[in-house]
Amino acid sequence: MIAKILVLCCACAAVSAAPGVLDGLGYGVAAPIAHAYAAPAIAAPIAHTYAAPAYAAPVVKAVAAPIIRAEPVDPNPAYSFSYGVADPATGDQKNAAETLQNGVVHGQYSLVEPDGHVRRVTYTADKVNGFNAVVERTGGAHAVAAAPVAVAAPIAKVVAPAPVAVAAPVARYTLPAIGHPWG
Repeated sequence: MIAKILVLCCACAAVSAAPGVLDGLGYGVAAPIAHAYAAPAIAAPIAHTYAAPAYAAPVVKAVAAPIIRAEPVDPNPAYSFSYGVADPATGDQKNAAETLQNGVVHGQYSLVEPDGHVRRVTYTADKVNGFNAVVERTGGAHAVAAAPVAVAAPIAKVVAPAPVAVAAPVARYTLPAIGHPWG
């Protein structure tokens, strides 16, 4: 409300300060007084030329794309690896070996099974015959001693499950619409 009054006061002040705005409208303002006013002599317009500032053209640098060279491909790749584990504390024994020569993979691995047998797998693989394996199982003279297993006593009483309680639906509460005090 204060802002509206302030705007109204400013508008009234501007209208009353401007000479001739209310002349001849019947607001009790006197007729305009003739003034002797001599306009100053105005010289002919001066021709101005606009010189744009000199800017250098953007510099374009040619960056050569990196040259990507293909690595040479070995037409007859070859590799060979092997590893082994022998842990007397846990009885873990296993080993593996593999080689690739002239496009044919030859390999073998072996391990000691829990019952004491030794499993040995020997395999070959190539593009013509695929993967072929031969499995051998030898030994088994000693069985791994297992710890005795404790058996729980049978449960004598069967208990039916308790009924499941279902909660009632939750009521939703919304606030009443309140109008804006200045609206």
